[in-house]
Amino acid sequence: MPPEVSTTGNPQDWLRNARSDLALARLRKTRSLLFEHLCFHAQQAAEKAIKAVLLSKGLAFPRTHDLAFLMDCLPASLTIPPSLIDLPSLTKYAVQQRYPGDAPMVTSTQRQHALLLAEQAVAWASHQIS
Repeated sequence: MPPEVSTTGNPQDWLRNARSDLALARLRKTRSLLFEHLCFHAQQAAEKAIKAVLLSKGLAFPRTHDLAFLMDCLPASLTIPPSLIDLPSLTKYAVQQRYPGDAPMVTSTQRQHALLLAEQAVAWASHQIS
């Protein structure tokens, strides 16, 4: 069965939600706040930013957290900056890093990298939509 596709909302709504997730990803680490959850919000910011761009181009998108798949859905005519090449690495934070289990703990360095990628994705999407 093919994945369900979405055209719900508009690009500005998706971008507003991406910025909200980005604000959560930027929160200062505390004893009770896990890097894993901050990285989840970084991934969500990037995902929603890409979906905003897809909608702005009139394209439906599948319900997925897979950033590589979503990036492949972008039009070939769209220039993706080299700074976003590693964006698909955030996909792991969408599910497996959020729950206790076998996944290794996220480090401060990994969190900083995730945050940087999310910031770049949201900035790029904002430029594409404006």
